[in-house]
Amino acid sequence: MRISPPTDALSRFGHALSDPTRARVLLELRGGPAYPSDLADSVGVSRQTMSNHLACLRGCGLVVAVPEGRRARYELSDERIGHALTDLITLVLVVDPDCCGGETQSDPSVLSTTAAPA
Repeated sequence: MRISPPTDALSRFGHALSDPTRARVLLELRGGPAYPSDLADSVGVSRQTMSNHLACLRGCGLVVAVPEGRRARYELSDERIGHALTDLITLVLVVDPDCCGGETQSDPSVLSTTAAPA
């Protein structure tokens, strides 16, 4: 185990957030600890897929598994991650659709507006 420098921590955070499923898992865990099966159900993926995403998030240092008998529950590794996520989701960004891959938001809970051509 090693402590990562600030730039490495930001890169890992960015990698974790670059996948919509992992981003949703992190947002779910802001509300408190959860079991993998419950996370899989709430995010809408298989348990195997959830296991893979949780392994990635553990490797990035963003979540920890807390053993409870034969099960493990997951939680954010530091409460500041939850605060950072809250700050990030309240940002309003003006984006260039041709930049950063030009992905479109498929989450219906996120409102999108586009300016009319000038």
